[in-house]
Parts: sequence; C-alpha cells; structure tokens
Amino acid sequence: MEKKEFKLKSPFPPAGDQPAAIKGLARNRPGKSLLLGVTGSGKTFTLANVIEKTQKNVLVLSPNKTLAAQLYEEFSLFFPDNKVCYFVSYYDYYQPESYMPAQDIYIPKETKINSEIERLRVEATASIINRNDVIVVASVSAIYSLGNPEDYRNLAFPIKVGDKITRKDLIDKLIFIQYQRNDVDLKFGNFRVIGNTITINLPYIKENLRIELFGDRIDLIEFIDSRDHKFLQALDNFLIFPAKHFVTPQDKRDGAIAQIKADLERETAAMTNPLYKERLNTRINHDIDMLRETGYCSGVENYSRYFDGRAPGDAPYSLFEFFGDDFLLIIDESHITLPQLGAMYKGDRSRKNSLIEYGFRLQSAYDNRPLQFEEIEKYFKDVIFVSATPSAYELEHADTIIEQIVRPTGIPDPLIEIYPREGQIEHLIAQINATTEAGYRTLVTVLTKRAAEEMANFLENQKIKVCYMHSDIKTPQRTEMLHKLRLGVFDCLVGINLLREGLDLPEVALVTIMDADIEGFLRNDRSLIQTIGRAARNIHSRVLFYADRITNSMQRAIDETHRRREIQIAHNEKQGITPISVHRDVTKSISSLQEAIALASNFKNKKTKIKPKNAEDAQQLIAQFQEAMQQAAEDLDFEKAIDLRDHIIALQKQFLDK
Repeated sequence: MEKKEFKLKSPFPPAGDQPAAIKGLARNRPGKSLLLGVTGSGKTFTLANVIEKTQKNVLVLSPNKTLAAQLYEEFSLFFPDNKVCYFVSYYDYYQPESYMPAQDIYIPKETKINSEIERLRVEATASIINRNDVIVVASVSAIYSLGNPEDYRNLAFPIKVGDKITRKDLIDKLIFIQYQRNDVDLKFGNFRVIGNTITINLPYIKENLRIELFGDRIDLIEFIDSRDHKFLQALDNFLIFPAKHFVTPQDKRDGAIAQIKADLERETAAMTNPLYKERLNTRINHDIDMLRETGYCSGVENYSRYFDGRAPGDAPYSLFEFFGDDFLLIIDESHITLPQLGAMYKGDRSRKNSLIEYGFRLQSAYDNRPLQFEEIEKYFKDVIFVSATPSAYELEHADTIIEQIVRPTGIPDPLIEIYPREGQIEHLIAQINATTEAGYRTLVTVLTKRAAEEMANFLENQKIKVCYMHSDIKTPQRTEMLHKLRLGVFDCLVGINLLREGLDLPEVALVTIMDADIEGFLRNDRSLIQTIGRAARNIHSRVLFYADRITNSMQRAIDETHRRREIQIAHNEKQGITPISVHRDVTKSISSLQEAIALASNFKNKKTKIKPKNAEDAQQLIAQFQEAMQQAAEDLDFEKAIDLRDHIIALQKQFLDK
C-alpha cells in the first residue's frame, strides 16, 4: 500500500466557530459526533481539518449525485496532493427488472451505463486498496451489493520489468479479470495488442499502460498519454487491478455454478405450477451455460451470493468492506441521507417478491440487495453526522454535538420577508429583475415538477433567462445547470427540493418560497430552514415567503433563523468583523467536457471575463474547445461537438483570419 499523509492546502486559517468545531470533532475520534453547522459556516473546511488530523481513509456519504459532485470538487481543492474519488450510481438510466402479475407483464432490466462514472467507481476501490490517503465521496448507492473485496484484491496481479510471461498468458490474465480485447476502439477496460506490445486503458487511471515483451519476458512498462500516445513515464513495476468489481476465481465460479444448479432443482421441485417451473428451468439453465462459457450472464448480480460464498440472508459486500475496519465515515446532510439508507432495502425486496414467486428468479435474488439499516449501523464506529437541521436519530445517538453557527465571512442569516399570494407573480418578476440588475441570481422553489416547468416557461416568456430543475433532469444536466447559473448564463433557477441541501451558490442573493404556508414535507420547519440557507453566502441576500398566513413550521423556521442571525451579528460586533460575500471560482467538475461547455456558453453569451483579448488568448481557448469537441465526439454527443465546433469557427474568424 502506498503510504502518504493527508495534507490540507488552504489560503485561509479556520475562523468563526471553526476552530472550536475542529478541536471538538478531532478530540472525539473515534466516536459518534454531530456537526450541527449552519449553511455557509464552512462545514466542509472544518471536516477537511479533521481529516488532516485523523489521518485515515474517509468515506463521505451524500444524499444525491449533485451534492456528491460538489463535495468531490471541494475536497479535491483542499487535498490536491491526495486521492479524492467519486463513487455514485453509474446508471444514466435504470429500469429495474420487474413483473406485474395482474397484467401479466414482465419488464426486463434496461440500463444505460455512464462509462466515465463506471471508471471513477473502479478508481475509487482500487485507490482504497492501494493507498492510505483516500477520500471517497459517494451517494447512497454505496450500500448496494458490490463484489467481494478479497477477490478483487487477490485477483490484482503485479508485473515488473524482467518478469517471464508469454504473450498469451498475459492476455489470458487480462481477460480473466474482465478486461476486453479491442484492437480498434480502446475504451476504458479494453486493451489492444499489436505484435508484442499490449496497451491497456485502465479504468482507474487516466493514462494508458503500455507493456512491451521481448520474447517471453517483459521488456518495458510505461505510461502513455491516452490521446496522443506520447511517452509520459517509465515504470519498473505495476499492479493491475480488475476492470470490474464483480470478478471471481475459477474455483469459486465452478462451485457457484454447482450451487445454482442444486438450488434450481430444489426450488423447481417445490413448484406446483408447470408454467412457472418451466420458466425458471429455462432461464436459469441459460444463465448457467453463459456463466460456464464466459463467466458472465445478464443479471449476474442475482447470483452474487453464490460467488461471494454467503449464506442466505447474509449482508452483501458493499463499498464499506473495501475500507476495512478503520476509516472515518462522514454522513453529509444526515437528516436526508439516513432515512434514504433506511428505506432502500424494503423497496428492493418488494419488487423481487413477484419475480421469485412467478418463476423469473431463484430465491437467491433476494440477497442481491442494498444493506439494511441495522447492517449499515455497524459501520458507525467512527462517524460524523453533518446537518444544519438534524433529525432525532443524530441527536439521540451522537456522543458529541458540535454547533457551528458563526460564519468566518461574518454573513448573518438572511432577513425573511412575507408577501401575500395576491399579485405574487408580478411581485416575483420585479424582484428577480432587480436582483439580476444588481449582478446576482435568484432561486425560486415550488411544490411540484409541473409547477416548476410552468413557472420556468412563464418567466421565460417575461424575458428572464431561466431554467428548471427536478428529479427528471439527469445528474450531468443538473450539474451543468448549476454551473451555468453561477456563470450568469441563467439568472434564475426554478426547482423543488433539489435546491435545499448543500448547494453552494454564492452568486444567489434572492431565494423565494412559493406556497410557504402549505404544511408538508417540503414546507416543514426543517425544509424551510434548509431552503433559507441557500441565501447565506451573500451579504445582499433576502428570502421571500409567499403566504397568506404564518404556519407553525414557518414560525419555527423564522425563530431559528432569527436566533442564528443574532448570534452572528453579536460576534461581528465583538470582533469588529465587516461581513463579506463568499467568492468561489467556478472550477473543477466531474467532467472536463462540462467545463468546456460552460466556457462555450459564456462566450456565446458574450461574458467578457473569458472573451479573448487577442489572437494568443483565442488560440488557447480554441485548443480547449478542440479537446472538448473531440471528447464529445468520442462520447457520441454530436450535438455538443457541433456546438463547440461553431464556437471554434467563430473565434477563428474573429481573431485569426484577420
């Protein structure tokens, strides 16, 4: 394992309540702690300091991909010399296998896998095994079944210059650990063979690995650039990890197939319906044939218990097992994340009942599942819950509660204004326009998807640059929208609960809550406080409640916001602090293409801060666009590639054709 210390890089020291919070959290390690930190108080910076003091691998659980991407960005900036990884569901689209008995409709599993996110997942697990300075930022998908970490670790094979191995044996080893030979298209997890040279596109490293053989001996190992194949670095040795998480040694595979056949015979013998019996026999025997010949079949995850050697009902392996016994667990926005963790098992089991009862799956499919909450709790040995509005669970189970209210920026919680529903749309438009003229952005929160779309369409007709965001918008699009909001491509974003937890948008100076007086999940005091928090990074921020009455939830949210505001103002007066707005560059994103698209959008909207000043600047920008265009074309995203090409042509005409 590569030994390296966490080293926090930051241009500023802890301030406000951060020093006391860092000291309190570090002192309680290992243990169960609650960081009750208000929005904008620098909770991530506090956690980064604790990570540096703790010096062990870290798993950060986030309630959704968008917030996970933001945390990934922030921790990457704080720890540029350490390994920060991103582990979320790799499905852009996921339709689970299901059966509806009443209509006699079987729906096969249908997925669209994001290859870049799949690569990042493999990178995360390989890094955990190989290093001791790893931060993995994950969504709640971390509790789903993953391959056996021992098999994954044991099947990694080392190579070094001078090793004796035939070309065929090296190829066979790569294929056995799920690499695919493709001499034309070298995608992640593929390798190319030309003569005695084998080039591997490793899923967990950006560079390609090139191995040259001289006879039956490894003569050269080197990293090359994945785009232009230029030499980057010579290596004496290297450890090749499997291309996928679900890998199994041959002896385990043979044993698993024997167990599958035995269970098939036992379960079909107990069936009375001949149709269900024939269906199960046909499907499982086909899967067995595929497993025997290729080591893989569609729906192989439903047989994970056999390959893992687990007994029926045993918890599946998950990302937690890759960390071992000693790691720091951080649960961000715990009041949302913990209920999600607790709900996933029941929904998964309910769906599988019909599949098993009607002969589509063996009972072993039950064991391909997310962890139950009680199984997750055993990993709460060294855990920090993080929330501005914790639930009863965190308050009851935390050994230490650290409150972080005072912001280093001196920004107090925003003022809350209440306006009646009558005339609310005209008033809203005027407030958005005034905010835009001042150079800031607006968030509008509504209750339903339809309301979000209709509100956005109406505002667009009023010449407001607006977009909407809800659960039907895919994760890459959400991240791109937030980037564009910050860059000023959009002036207003309309959404539902996606705008509540954790989004860091310092350019936002107006948050409006429509239907604030309708009691419910999206308008209880916890949700209202979280939404108010979106306006806590800008000294000019205001929050508008559109309501005809003040509900109990509204009053509690107003009272708590006022309490926190008074604490901050008192601190500012005592320390002589003048509040300043947060300034954060729009920087690192999970996708380099996303960054280039943001640049292209800015240029299209004539944002002068990135507009080239001369031909030299234009050439640099063109080079960035050309790289992004090539990547878009490789990803088959031709619409974006064409858009980038048009920007390149425009820049060439404006600056280079003179």
